[in-house]
Amino acid sequence: MRPLVSGPLKVVFLVLASLCAWYSGYLLAELIPDAPLSSAAYSIHSIGERPVLKAPVPKRQKCDHWTPCPSDTYAYRLLSGGGINKYAKICFEDDLLMGEKLGNVARGINIAIVNYVTGNVTATQRFDMYEGDNSGPMIKFIQSAPPKSLLFMVTYDDGSTRLNNDAKNAIEELGSKEIRNMKFRSSWVFLAAKGFELPSEIQREKINHSDTKNNRYSGWPAEIQIEGCIPKEPS
Repeated sequence: MRPLVSGPLKVVFLVLASLCAWYSGYLLAELIPDAPLSSAAYSIHSIGERPVLKAPVPKRQKCDHWTPCPSDTYAYRLLSGGGINKYAKICFEDDLLMGEKLGNVARGINIAIVNYVTGNVTATQRFDMYEGDNSGPMIKFIQSAPPKSLLFMVTYDDGSTRLNNDAKNAIEELGSKEIRNMKFRSSWVFLAAKGFELPSEIQREKINHSDTKNNRYSGWPAEIQIEGCIPKEPS
């Protein structure tokens, strides 16, 4: 027969077992981070589920471009009017030069002049081409732009009815290819350089005519836009 373990030895074994159990519990508590029971239950429940990947929110670019312009260029975006409640906009370097928020756009041809060297706005003006004789004042405004100027032009509503031949010539001299194709309520945007040449790859002009069968709005063609990056003058 096996000898029976004496009483004192049993006590020692019990004490050692208690110490081991206590130390194991202590280590487990240190290794597992504090978390409420509900979080732990959720973690167990979510095991095996596919992780949800969230794409970062894209950073907003100047003039709402999809991609940023290089630091040595100017960002621009021209948007024509489209429909009675869709006003034209001219954005340059993320500054709204003309638009509904500023209250400085109106029916006709809207023009902003910017100093190409400094990037500062020189002047903005709107010219009604449906009523009144505003072709003359528009010609003077265009001619007032000093050399090394950028001229941005956008239409809202009608920009052709009272646009005379002299005004067309003045815009054509700036490089427009579409000004003589303007019709009633044509959507038109145009970027011009005075006293210097823009790179050939820059988008400069776009036009969209009113068509009763294809108009997006009742009696109005869809708005059109051009945007891009204009290289700054080398320092």
